[in-house]
Amino acid sequence: MGSGQVTNWQGKRVTVAGLGVSGVPAARVLHARGAHVTVVNDGADERARAQAAELEALGVTVRLGDGASLPEGTELVVTAPGWKPDKPLFTAAAAADVPVWGDVELAWRLRGPDAAPWLAVTGTNGKTTTVQMLASILAAAGLRTAAVGNIGVSLLDAVLSDEPYDVLAVELSSYQLHWAPSLRAHSAAVLNLAPDHLDWHGSMEAYARDKGRIYEGNRVACVYNVDATDKPSTEDLVREADVEEGCRAVGFTLGTPAPSQLGVVDGILVDRAFVEDRHTSAQELAEVSDVNPPAPHNIANALAAAALARAYGVPATAVRDGLRAFQPDAHRIAHVGDVDGVAYVDDSKATNTHAAEASLAAYEPIVWIAGGLAKGATFDALVARSAKRLRGAVLIGADRALIREALARHAPEVPVVDVDRTDTGAMPQAVREARRLAEPGDTVLLAPACASMDMFTNYNQRGDAFAEAVRELGA
Repeated sequence: MGSGQVTNWQGKRVTVAGLGVSGVPAARVLHARGAHVTVVNDGADERARAQAAELEALGVTVRLGDGASLPEGTELVVTAPGWKPDKPLFTAAAAADVPVWGDVELAWRLRGPDAAPWLAVTGTNGKTTTVQMLASILAAAGLRTAAVGNIGVSLLDAVLSDEPYDVLAVELSSYQLHWAPSLRAHSAAVLNLAPDHLDWHGSMEAYARDKGRIYEGNRVACVYNVDATDKPSTEDLVREADVEEGCRAVGFTLGTPAPSQLGVVDGILVDRAFVEDRHTSAQELAEVSDVNPPAPHNIANALAAAALARAYGVPATAVRDGLRAFQPDAHRIAHVGDVDGVAYVDDSKATNTHAAEASLAAYEPIVWIAGGLAKGATFDALVARSAKRLRGAVLIGADRALIREALARHAPEVPVVDVDRTDTGAMPQAVREARRLAEPGDTVLLAPACASMDMFTNYNQRGDAFAEAVRELGA
């Protein structure tokens, strides 16, 4: 089971770790190719039992409630991306010299000889939006493509599709990259790096290292963020990567681009990387107003998407047309409505401080609705950098005191309202309090900087509750 393609699965003993969105298709595909598949799963809830029954009907062995021990004779483990590297199953696999692949690695190995190249995107924030923008640009160029990976179409389905794709726009999480040692993209981008999932990776260095794997073996372009101040920077990761001869480092910036960069000049997105003479000329790609919404971090997403598309060779007009056609997903800096001259914006997807800071940078003055589950985050840097934009803050959720304390330290003059309840009335109250603090021309921004599970099922439900509360205000 080295790094080459596995052509004969007949009789191979494969253990699939975890049911769920990646485990079930992996088990099906491997079973169909003649492998002896055993699925192991920690939980044994109703959903797991239903998935197990489906697989058992095909002839797959399923062990529920035991994800720790390695089944006898296992030759390969295929894991769900979320399983932590320190799980006993992986310790046992390492001791037995059994390789561990993730769903991305499996998809990569199952590609046919004429498989579509991958344009890959990772980063702490902005991955999904960038991949969707990229797919929109590629489609505008007349290419058969799909946004796949951590979103949209399953990667396995995409690589095994009867209708072959020309090129795939692939979103990859740090978890997926950790378990994908032989992945080699056509071109790839790391959008940004901020502390996240450190409980899973163990350290910032390990997290950055896993993100940086996306550049390994790139053929045409390693796209990095010129403006990033985090250390290690995305440019550092490019420097450390072992790429194919002739692969180039291509930066994107919100400022004027240097040669081999994409950037912004007088409200226009320009390319000084994929042009005949990059020292003296630049190609206009689109206007800032073609980006929806034209917030700074979203313009950065658009530049990264454009860089990957241009690395693949699409014309400048396809960048413009693709960006114009792109519609962002709900709860990503979505303008919900205006009430009495105040704009209400839902960025419930801002579940960490890095995403919230990007969101806060897009508006001023702001009445900020924040709080939820902090996941170990601290808020001093976020508040210090955003303080001058704040008219007021309304705090909700389990860890709101952490944000309140950061506001007291770094923005003592900003009025703060603490909503001390977690029932369904909490969000309507928060929106009413925000309205009281806001003045015409202000933006009330839901950018929680926290996860939602203390009060809501997920960030979608939190955003819906906000939008509903805003509609009630308007009524």
